[in-house]
Parts: sequence; structure tokens; C-alpha cells
Amino acid sequence: MTTNVMIVGVGGQGSLLASKLLGAVLTEEGYDVKVSEVHGMSQRGGSVVTYVRFGDKVYSPIITEGEADYILSFEKLEAARFAGYLKKGGEIIVNTQEIDPMPVITGAAEYPSDILNELKNKGVKIDETDALKVAESAGSAKAVNIVLLSRFAKRFSVPKEKWLAAIEKTVAPKFVEMNKKAFETGYNL
Repeated sequence: MTTNVMIVGVGGQGSLLASKLLGAVLTEEGYDVKVSEVHGMSQRGGSVVTYVRFGDKVYSPIITEGEADYILSFEKLEAARFAGYLKKGGEIIVNTQEIDPMPVITGAAEYPSDILNELKNKGVKIDETDALKVAESAGSAKAVNIVLLSRFAKRFSVPKEKWLAAIEKTVAPKFVEMNKKAFETGYNL
């Protein structure tokens, strides 16, 4: 059996680090792991998508529509944009932060209101967290990725200590303690 995880966000939110951490933990647990990054216009605030697939044997890193068991969304509009990839019974773990896309910034469009309730009304299971607020309380707004990863980590039997060890191995030394605090805070919500 293969588990499919999509990590979606806006450039600069740390989705690539989150996928690297997730892959490291899963590999350490003995899973076959495939990761594929799709960048888009990440350096200009555009969508960033990463696929992480793991199981006994995984042959392809790509997730197609209707296959994702989980979507970790770093922003609400990205959750709506990629909801079609979620399989029936899957779950979106979403940061409630709103980051205006270019059409909203230029005034050509409005940021859609009530996105998450619309998804819930369609039967989508959603775990929503103000990950930005949690990250800031841990010391940095840049730790949103770690907060969302901690919410995801609760769905697995991998001990919290292994996630923290992966942070120590993957994150630059000067940011380790702050990221560990962000993980702990999100995990304990």
C-alpha cells in the first residue's frame, strides 16, 4: 500500500524543506519514498507543489487527481486549488493564512471568501490551524512549514522524537531550536 501526500503552498513558505524532512523521517522508518518537486513560479510567490509517496515499494513520485491521502496546504487558496487531488476520505491539513495571488494584488480579482467552509460543505475533511500564529509564537513566521508538518505527524505512529531528530539533521544549526519549538507547539495543539 502506498500513501500519497501533496505539500502545496506559495514560493518562500518552506514547502521544499517540509518535503525533505518528511522524506527523511519516512526513509528512516524503512519506507520506500519517492519525492517530486514541481516549482511553478515559486520565486515570485507562485504555487509550489511537492509530491511525497511512500510505502513498501513505490514506483513513481507523481500523484494524480483523486489519489492524495493528505494535502498539507500552507495557504487557504492553495488548499482549494488542489482539493481535486484528494481521494475520497482524504484530509487537508491547512494553514488559515491568506496570501494574495497576483490577480488580487493588481485588483483584477478578489480573494475568495469562505474557501474552507465551501470545501467542508463538499465533504472534505479539513484540519485547519493558524500555523502562522503558532510559528510566530515559537520565534519565526518562517516555521509555518514545521507547524503544518507537526499536525501531519500526529497521524502516524512515528515517535515525536524521530521527527525532532530529523529537524536536527536537516535544518541549519542556528534554526534548530526554534524549529523544534514550532514542531512541539503544533504537535501539542
